[in-house]
Amino acid sequence: MPDRKRILVTRAKHQASALADALAERGFEVVAIPAIEIVPPEDSYRALDWALRTVERFEWIVFTSANAVEVFASRLEFLDLPVPDTLQIAAIGQATARALTELGLQVDVIPPTAVAESLAEALAPHVADTHVLLIRAAEAREVLVPQLEAVGAKVTVAAAYRTVVPEDSAESLRTELGDIDAFTFTSASSVRNLGILLHSAEVTLPMEAVMASIGPVTSQAMRESGWEPTVEAQEASVAALAEALKVYFSNR
Repeated sequence: MPDRKRILVTRAKHQASALADALAERGFEVVAIPAIEIVPPEDSYRALDWALRTVERFEWIVFTSANAVEVFASRLEFLDLPVPDTLQIAAIGQATARALTELGLQVDVIPPTAVAESLAEALAPHVADTHVLLIRAAEAREVLVPQLEAVGAKVTVAAAYRTVVPEDSAESLRTELGDIDAFTFTSASSVRNLGILLHSAEVTLPMEAVMASIGPVTSQAMRESGWEPTVEAQEASVAALAEALKVYFSNR
């Protein structure tokens, strides 16, 4: 790359470092302005705590993000409950699976693509007539539950967290916007929330900005917001996203 490109990272604060590190390793300058913040669900974990206290009712636990795994572990600790090791476990992708293995849990199903449709397809042969606990974000896409129920699973959903827009990000975005060469998006929530931030800051994205997506679900959310992805990672990981940007700018 002839000059050092400035890349905006819109992940939540506690997640931004992994993507920032991957970008910095490839010679980019990172500007971190979180478009989302992870907060407790509106029921203050009531549904999740109840499910964890009665976890023996389930045959499967399904996790759709590493955030969900983190909250799962923290609530077990808060409730003084052991990590359940007799259930079968599914993770939506490799990052989620790594978070589970760090707890000492074996992951039985990981789909080839880290999206809800692929996870539902991978689980379908295993969950007929079983009770499934799905631990996810409160505002998740309604894809997984109906597809699992269609093959006979009895699904209980427990919200582990919500994503909200950080209050101080609008001013940061207004200050930095003109000097950003590329914007990274790692979830549909980050796309929606950046739109809210732009509205709050009363600014629009530069026409020439590179729009980089971590995968097809995020890309679809971008298109629904009127932003065509310039770059899409070959797999849903921060390393692949950073590499896709490196290849893009190296070929310009």
